[in-house]
Amino acid sequence: MSILIADDDPVVREVVRRYLERDGLTVRETADGTTTLAALADGGDQIELAVLDVMMPAPDGIEICRAIRSGPRPDTPIILLTALGDEDDRVLGLEAGADDYVTKPFSPRELALRVASVLRRTQVVRDGTEPPLRDGAVEVRPAVRLALVEGTPVDLTPREFDLLVFLLRHPQQVFSRDQLLAQVWGWDFGDLSTVTVHIKRLRAKLGARHRIETVWGRGYAWARTDTGNGAPDA
Repeated sequence: MSILIADDDPVVREVVRRYLERDGLTVRETADGTTTLAALADGGDQIELAVLDVMMPAPDGIEICRAIRSGPRPDTPIILLTALGDEDDRVLGLEAGADDYVTKPFSPRELALRVASVLRRTQVVRDGTEPPLRDGAVEVRPAVRLALVEGTPVDLTPREFDLLVFLLRHPQQVFSRDQLLAQVWGWDFGDLSTVTVHIKRLRAKLGARHRIETVWGRGYAWARTDTGNGAPDA
């Protein structure tokens, strides 16, 4: 698998590359937004995940994130590197479509584990053995990572897709943001605004057909419609 590391700090790139290569991954490096866009255009179909520094020379990581989401491979997983305490950048990045983020300074091993987690959760299951999940106008086909509303495909990021699948698999159950971080992101701890932003984006993309309810003081739940015919009880 090929991973793109885009950061203007050569030390960061070298250390991260070493850790990812130890995990058997192939790493491509870029130092600014212009070369990153060129790398994506040249070999984007081979890049399985992008790690983008928010503060690299223009276009910055958030702009690159938006470009990926509007490009030919919008489902490419993205991890952002953000400065510690820059909450606005983290929220902007999540709203732009990032799947995950790591704050600087960071442990290279932590980043490598995050990369492995995202890749594991976004790996396509090609045998088609898992049946679709349906509820009203919303249908999800996990085997091919496809979401549809009234038969029309919806472009979801890998994390948005995983979140929707999890909620559809557990209708009527309330999950706190901590629980969703653990179950969907695989995090033991983290910024709870990550969940809030993804819920907001998922609702917007599903439109009026979403059934994600906020249960004040407790969390979120998928409220199954009366005509739902495929979402299993857990």
